[in-house]
Amino acid sequence: MIRASIMGATGYAGVELVRLLTAHPEVRLSRLSSVSFEGKALSEVYPALRGICDTVLVGEEDVTEETDVLFCSLPAGHAEKMARRCVDKGVLFIDLGADFRLDDEADYIEWYGGAYQDKELHAVQVYGLPELFGERIPGAKIIGNPGCYPTSVALGLAPALREGLAGTQGIVIDSKSGVTGAGRGLTQTTHFPDCNEAFSPYKIACHRHTPEIEQSLGRLSGKEVRVTFVPHLLPLNRGIVSTIYAPWAGAPLEEIHARYWAFYQGKTFVRVLPLGEAANLKNVRCSNYCDISLHLDRRAGKLIIVSAIDNMVKGAAGQAIQNMNLALGLPETAGLMMVPPAI
Repeated sequence: MIRASIMGATGYAGVELVRLLTAHPEVRLSRLSSVSFEGKALSEVYPALRGICDTVLVGEEDVTEETDVLFCSLPAGHAEKMARRCVDKGVLFIDLGADFRLDDEADYIEWYGGAYQDKELHAVQVYGLPELFGERIPGAKIIGNPGCYPTSVALGLAPALREGLAGTQGIVIDSKSGVTGAGRGLTQTTHFPDCNEAFSPYKIACHRHTPEIEQSLGRLSGKEVRVTFVPHLLPLNRGIVSTIYAPWAGAPLEEIHARYWAFYQGKTFVRVLPLGEAANLKNVRCSNYCDISLHLDRRAGKLIIVSAIDNMVKGAAGQAIQNMNLALGLPETAGLMMVPPAI
């Protein structure tokens, strides 16, 4: 059995990792850490886990003991020290934060306000979006788990950009996320009276996921890509819908759909919907699936792509487990074949 440990186990992504890993056929949870709740059982913090995961939370100094893979679910700027400890001990390190997502340190400095302190680690980091860049994941030592918005956008646009079905200039991305995307810490905008029965954009054209989105789209197209990215906060717990407007290159919609379907053939977790349907986050909740629907505005010359994921699963914990599976030679789908709730 693979021994898995989690830093930040009481955050939303951390506890989602616990939920999924307890059902993984090849994994045993080892150490769970939390700065805020050290010494308490996880089930005291999340009573839904009573009798399922009563593990007592430890400090970070103990979390790499008796483990084969460490999932780090901490804010940006906190991962390098633990990554170094894992690499030195031969432990696979998967970062659900942003510290190992960007190739260019200048982008990290601009968008996250800090520099790379251990540059040797970044020379071996792998960006873990399995459906698009999975060839580098087996045997990786450090995996940067993609952000939730960048996952929905890259999966939605990949076939269009790889196969020249859409232009790379003037792409507009309109994304909506549930409140869990903001993390467990309470802010004014996530306070219930402010987000309930409300709907608003935030961080307009300045969200930190922008350089990650542009990095992925640049890899896919082979060109420098600049996008307009506007996220919105939905008054619900989980889910992301990204509606993407890209310049239409002229192929009939039926051909575009056929090429999308062929591109993702064999990719279990991406479902290209029949023409005429629209992706709906209800149909991917609590699952590792990404649903994609395709639409065409002939009058305006726009290919419209709608991508729906669960931000806590495919956008965070589920994709991290998918990366672990690939890195350690397990079946890619192991522990991830959750059926989305039908109602």
